[in-house]
Amino acid sequence: MVNQLRLSATLAEAGALRHTPAGLPALDMRLEHESSIQEDGQMRQVKAQLRAIALGTVAERLARQPIGSSWCFSGFLASPRQGKHVVLHVQDFQQNPIHGGF
Repeated sequence: MVNQLRLSATLAEAGALRHTPAGLPALDMRLEHESSIQEDGQMRQVKAQLRAIALGTVAERLARQPIGSSWCFSGFLASPRQGKHVVLHVQDFQQNPIHGGF
């Protein structure tokens, strides 16, 4: 089975860089995505907000990025232990190709 997600999104919110009980840097974020996509022969406007978290050096790098900046995020989806929603666990991010190439 595969659980990989790649999403172009804007960094809409970021909490303060914190540390897990194990001492890893962690950053909680909210990402916003907006695009047009063809579905069943019709163009559809898509807007989505997604909670995300990054750990380690990825969290430290993301903590230095400005709110409102656009990136291509890659990672996997998981539900928090006592949550019913999914969270994107960001494993890497790169400059959004729409805004300047890889």
